[in-house]
Amino acid sequence: MSKRPDGTPAAGIEDEAWTLTRATHAVLPGTVVAVPRLLITVLREGGKADSRSLELEGERIRVGSHPSNELLLTDRLVSRFHCVLSLDRGSWTLADTDSLNGTLLSGVRVRDAILPPGECEIAIGDSLVRITQLSPEKTTRVPELSSFGELRGRTLAMRQVFSVLERVAASDVTVLVNGESGTGKELVASELVKRGPRRDRPFLTVDCGSISPTLIESELFGHAKGAFTGADRTRIGAFEAADRGTIFLDEIGEMPLEMQPKLLRALENREIRRAGENESRKVDVRVIAATHRNLEREVNRGTFREDLYFRLSVFTVRLPPLRERSDDIPDLVRTLLERMGCTENERLFTPQIHAQLARQDWPGNVRELRNYIERAVVLQDAVEASRSAYADKAKAPANGAAAPVSIDSPFKAAKEQLISAFERSYLEQLMTWAGGNVSRASRKAKLDRMYLHRLLQRYEIKRDDE
Repeated sequence: MSKRPDGTPAAGIEDEAWTLTRATHAVLPGTVVAVPRLLITVLREGGKADSRSLELEGERIRVGSHPSNELLLTDRLVSRFHCVLSLDRGSWTLADTDSLNGTLLSGVRVRDAILPPGECEIAIGDSLVRITQLSPEKTTRVPELSSFGELRGRTLAMRQVFSVLERVAASDVTVLVNGESGTGKELVASELVKRGPRRDRPFLTVDCGSISPTLIESELFGHAKGAFTGADRTRIGAFEAADRGTIFLDEIGEMPLEMQPKLLRALENREIRRAGENESRKVDVRVIAATHRNLEREVNRGTFREDLYFRLSVFTVRLPPLRERSDDIPDLVRTLLERMGCTENERLFTPQIHAQLARQDWPGNVRELRNYIERAVVLQDAVEASRSAYADKAKAPANGAAAPVSIDSPFKAAKEQLISAFERSYLEQLMTWAGGNVSRASRKAKLDRMYLHRLLQRYEIKRDDE
């Protein structure tokens, strides 16, 4: 497990997966895997020469100025969650978490990069660290679990997730499920409830991304009659309705900033107050939240409260995208055909088709795979179904223009794509108009200058200070 510089276990729950996996291997057979290690030497911290070294274990190591990071840097130019080192299919990668002052690898500012094997140096704020990749000294056993309820997967990444979920399900801990759209976050929440101590109690889902910001407080906490225009009767909110049960806050990253303190109070005090009332009401709920966003990045951007993030991420489960577990595709095809009640169509998916599917990126993940299988069954031709999917993608306009609306995509995914396309197009035109001058562009768009800097960094749009 990763440790902080003082030797205590890191608060980042991602590495707790190693602990839980080790706790299960005594009773379940499994695959022995090496625990990755890095030697990190801090050469300079906050502009001052340093020479401290520490060894960190785990597949994900966070770097920043907040004490919860596995590598803590006390540097005023380092963001709270500055960057992340993670092991991806055998290679260490470096990802900047929308830090204010950027991350440099060998003198080059990067957003995402694969670290060279062996040793390298990265500059973070006014600090410099050397990363040395070490040979593993420890091993852990990953149980041979091929499913967790309706979730399926035989790859090592998924078996690690399943082994953690098996342990988490028996507890009453708050869980944050992180993963791209279509990876199965809703299924994780449902299966955790089925196996948990509140399985016979209410289970309510609130989609934070599809509720108007003006109505989300009423949706969560309810309202009294006459609390606002149109409130013609008293309404019980989701927290009250889920009392003694579980509430699933889907797409928690979309929650308006002004609503987040009220949610934090509800989670900390276990009490809510209906809109239009002064009386507080005690509630007893287990909370499971999910998001496709990187909340550490959102904390750096100022769009998500740091204290709420830590309150929700008592335990974090990260679901890998389908492109990182393409070996699971044959099993997923078989499982999805079974759920559709048409297993006789498995003949359509030959080894050649499976090889072709494994090479695709699958931005919609398992949901996109299911849509493809449905097309193949209707057309009775897996090759033609693949061609029609490529044709649909080819219709999307280039140069960042918004794609036509398609109901083939889930509402949340389609909305996110359109918003991203709009933001990129707007910012590109804005910076062209401003001649690359951020100050002039921020006045024109009526945006905070630092916020505009972060938007430009997110979309990798050049400005005159680069």
